[in-house]
This record gives sequence, C-alpha cells and structure tokens, in this order.
Amino acid sequence: MTARKKKTKKKTTKRTAKSKPAPHLPRGSTDYHSRPAPMDADLLGTPLSGKDFYGGAVITYDDVYTVEYDWDAGVAITAYLEGLERGVLLASYSPGSDRVVVPPRTFDELSWTEIDDLRELPGTGTVNTFSLSMVNWDATRREEPLMPAVIELDGASPGMGILHMLEEVDPDDVEIGMKVEAVWKPATEREGAITDILYFRPLKKGRRKSAAKKGGK
Repeated sequence: MTARKKKTKKKTTKRTAKSKPAPHLPRGSTDYHSRPAPMDADLLGTPLSGKDFYGGAVITYDDVYTVEYDWDAGVAITAYLEGLERGVLLASYSPGSDRVVVPPRTFDELSWTEIDDLRELPGTGTVNTFSLSMVNWDATRREEPLMPAVIELDGASPGMGILHMLEEVDPDDVEIGMKVEAVWKPATEREGAITDILYFRPLKKGRRKSAAKKGGK
C-alpha cells in the first residue's frame, strides 16, 4: 500500500495598508465615524477605532507646563555680559599662546593654561565676511536687505570677532576689509546682552587713528 502525501493549504493573511495620520479633532467632536485611529497598523493589542480614540473611550490628559531654570554663564562670559551692559567689549589675554580672545574665556585650549587677564577693546573692527539677506528669520521677503557680518575686533588676535549686523551703509558699499564701529543702545536700555550693540556702521576717518591707538596691545 502506497502512502499518500497529505496536501495542506497555506493560510495567508492580507495586511491592510497603514492609514495616514489624521489631523487632531477637538475634544467633543463627533466627526470620527469614517476615520481610522491615528496609529492604525498591524500591531498586537486592542484595536481602537477613531470613535474610541476621539470619543472619550481612551483616557487622555492635557496640561500646560511652565518650567523655570537658571543658566550659569560662568566667570568669563558673566564679565563679558556685564561689560556689554556698561557699553564696552571685553576680551581675555592668554600668555600661554600670546592671544587676545573674544568672547573672553578662562581656559586656553591651545596652551592648556588658565586665563585671568581681561582687556577692554575699543569697539571697532574690520568686516571679515558678510551677507545680504532678502528674507527675515521667518522667511518673509524684505524690501531692503539685512546685512549680517563677521567683525574681527580691533585689539583682539586675528580671526577673533563676533557676528553682528551692519547698518548706516548702502549694501553696494559693503566690502570685506571695511572698518566699522559699534553703535550702542542708550545706557538706560542695556541689559547685558549682545543686542546692547544695536549694529556696526562704517568707521569715520577721523575716528580711525584714535581707535587704532586704543586697540593696540
């Protein structure tokens, strides 16, 4: 007698396509009968319909949290911010690498030495690079360009400077190497922030010699 091979049928399961996330419905809305739950997928667990999810069967909790915290700027940056409030730019001198660095710091990463020598800069500098931007921070168009620039500050070592804005100059006249000076907020409006400098403007010829003397090491 010959044994017969028993045929078996493979059971196949049709996987349904995942639905796209649905936009949030306001609490109490009944527009959910034809909508899937926002995480409808082939997963183990108890399935939830849109009605379950948005109709109150699922417990949810909404709240608004207020988190307060303090940030310690450290010794060097605190001195820098306090200087801005007084209307001066501060840097620190490192004897280990013979550099004047800005913003000031308490440690020289090149010589691995401590820094504790703060120096006042004249508030003038040179445009290292710049850009003309025809959009605002929110991508809305502008009629006149913003002019952000990297300013190498006089009295600091080469390559040391800050990013700020240029004003009181025609965009066509801005160029790399242009001498500029800081324009400050009134003393009563300063708060110890880089925005205490309103912007930089071209340095007038009569002020260049005095700025060069003040910025010398």
